[in-house]
Amino acid sequence: MSENLVIIPTYNEKENIEKIIRYVFQMPMSFDILIIEDNSPDGTADIVKRLMQEFPDRLFIEERKGKLGLGTAYIHGFKWALARDYQYIFEMDADFSHNPDDLIKLHDACANQGADLSIGSRYITGVNVVNWPMGRVLMSYYASAYVRFITRMKTRDTTAGFVCYTRKVLQTIDLDNIKFIGYAFQIEMKYTAWKLGFNVKEVPIIFTDRAEGTSKMSGGIFKEAIFGVINLRWRGMIGKIKPKKI
Repeated sequence: MSENLVIIPTYNEKENIEKIIRYVFQMPMSFDILIIEDNSPDGTADIVKRLMQEFPDRLFIEERKGKLGLGTAYIHGFKWALARDYQYIFEMDADFSHNPDDLIKLHDACANQGADLSIGSRYITGVNVVNWPMGRVLMSYYASAYVRFITRMKTRDTTAGFVCYTRKVLQTIDLDNIKFIGYAFQIEMKYTAWKLGFNVKEVPIIFTDRAEGTSKMSGGIFKEAIFGVINLRWRGMIGKIKPKKI
């Protein structure tokens, strides 16, 4: 078993899932992969199960009954990882919008540069986004600016979904107390780690919009993030964000 686990939530990713799995497994650093599969009607789970025969003890799948939200998928994966001996736990999309080669940079930030949580950041060195329409770029960029203004975090890419957590961060956060299930989940996890005193480091990446498959983004997802941030800051101010009781 590797000390590194990449968690990939999937829903209708048959065009991408085999390619992303094979890419990660041929990399010079060892990573295991956990697929959180939300009952895709396109056969994504069948592809993963076939590949599990080729990659025993490296590829795993957890199947759920339907689309239960990105946040709950990752929480499920975090708890699965903590029940085993993984030391570095990664979030990554299935569609190659996150370059798997950057997993090594995220790992290095945590393993060798003192970070407790490393973020693959689209905005730490400008705007590094490829193939997004300008409206979506502006929405994402200014959403992160809004989050920084409200929460006082220094993180520039607060909605990023390409991250590496050290084991101690996920052990300390009360995962059952994470409230958001959409993309606001990404903000809440970063804010919680920051409020608990962990070192958060951004690593520059280039984000490339998916070439195959269908985006799961919607306006409602951004609304959850925008309006939820005020509640998040309030919880932080009144001391509701506390480490998990052991």
